[in-house]
Amino acid sequence: MGGVLVSLAWALATLALSSPTLPREYLCFRATGEIRIDGRLDDPAWATAPWTEDFVDIEGHKRPKPRYRTRAKMLWDDRFLYIGAELEEPHVWATLTRRDSVIFQDNDFEVFLDPDGDTHQYYELEMNALNTLWDLMLIKPYRDGGPAVFHWDYRRIRTAVHVEGTLNDPKDEDRGWTIEIAIPWNDLFEHQSQIPQDDSPPPTPWRPSEGTTWRLNFSRVEWDVEVANGSYRKVQGRPEHNWVWSPQGAIDMHRPEQWGYLQFTEKPPADARFVPDPAKPARQALHRFYYAARAYRERHGSWPRTWKEAGLTDPPPAEVLSFRVHTTPSLYEARATVRYPDGTTHVWVLLNDSKILEVKK
Repeated sequence: MGGVLVSLAWALATLALSSPTLPREYLCFRATGEIRIDGRLDDPAWATAPWTEDFVDIEGHKRPKPRYRTRAKMLWDDRFLYIGAELEEPHVWATLTRRDSVIFQDNDFEVFLDPDGDTHQYYELEMNALNTLWDLMLIKPYRDGGPAVFHWDYRRIRTAVHVEGTLNDPKDEDRGWTIEIAIPWNDLFEHQSQIPQDDSPPPTPWRPSEGTTWRLNFSRVEWDVEVANGSYRKVQGRPEHNWVWSPQGAIDMHRPEQWGYLQFTEKPPADARFVPDPAKPARQALHRFYYAARAYRERHGSWPRTWKEAGLTDPPPAEVLSFRVHTTPSLYEARATVRYPDGTTHVWVLLNDSKILEVKK
């Protein structure tokens, strides 16, 4: 029975990827002035940054709308990615005060960031209303063996929380809490020898420029609470709610292919436009094959050799000109040749551990 359930889970993941819901997109403008990290989001520079769409359930619109509003906005400059978030909450509470505690045991706000979009070596940050952080790096998604590097830290990160109300006081009703985060480029690329060991701007290759596109998602964990002996406590037996910016299609944040697109621009807002990912059809096809191949291997003990053998009945997107699979008893490599809107053709490769990258033809 266990094998059947695992196979069903992979099949459902394949179905989720075939839905018309595409990852959300955000165009990130340069900050036009100083941003003080105090949690209040009242610096003039924030006025140019649009809000994201309101967060939805992690599984998407098939689940009920979150009962409290959550939204975020972003800016950047030569040193930092700035993130601001607004969390509506009538009962603001938090308990964890030690860094790298399992923060999602409290209500929290989470940031997932994959700079090169290959689904590997990505970063996770969680914070609660006490401004306590948990930061870690994933070598691979948990589904592919991880591991999580728990001792990794954003060493120069700046964060702040502002509570619009009172913290841990059930006698009144709060409006919510707001967050500001400044993530240094130097922390994300600290393994590069050219990266300064302070807050100085890194060399151009190690910070965004016009059109640079990353994968990113936000998550909010919300627990049902009750009041007992004058304090908040979680209602026993109830699971947490998971609300996100870009829906994942499953209760699993560690599916980086489902995260939204974060694109940086140096143009003024009136002149800037988001440029869609021309490789999106290839990415979609390859990740659909990934989940179908995992389900196939659970049933048959080997990897499928073709798109059809994986159980995929509808063809890849029309932009995908060819789809080929090379297998060994333990590994596979899938290749999708895709035509971009400008008429050029490109080859994208997916490995059996879900890493995806473009290769030369």
